[in-house]
Amino acid sequence: MPSFQTPESKKEEFRKYLEKSGVIDALTRVLVGLYEEPERPQNAIDYIKRYMGAPANVDVDAIRNENEEMKAKIKELTRTVEELNTSLSQARGN
Repeated sequence: MPSFQTPESKKEEFRKYLEKSGVIDALTRVLVGLYEEPERPQNAIDYIKRYMGAPANVDVDAIRNENEEMKAKIKELTRTVEELNTSLSQARGN
């Protein structure tokens, strides 16, 4: 017989997960920090990101693209090193 969760039990399970993983404490601290700011920041989202440690003004898509390019370059260089090692082994053997 399948086990069904009610929406309330799903919410409670998720709340426990957030509490156990420290998310609720972290969000509480950042919101208290925002509340205690003497002057409200122009952009509350940016304030929260900075408070949580996210780097400011970072183009995530550009970093992802650069990462993919670097992975491709590493593969290419690894192939080149393997080819050169093979050539060197053959030259030493002859």
